[in-house]
Amino acid sequence: MWQIILFTLLIVGIAILLLGIRVFFVKGGKFPNSHVEGNKALRDKGICCAARQDSLARNK
Repeated sequence: MWQIILFTLLIVGIAILLLGIRVFFVKGGKFPNSHVEGNKALRDKGICCAARQDSLARNK
């Protein structure tokens, strides 16, 4: 039982470490912006997130 828990914690720890390499090991590193409005190609097409579209529709 304990072996499975420790193995699971080890796998989760490795996954977190691999996902955060840029954050943990690069000075001033941060996670990439994955928000819709953070994508330049979508901004150029006029696509934004649902909350922003709702806000724009209500202001019209």
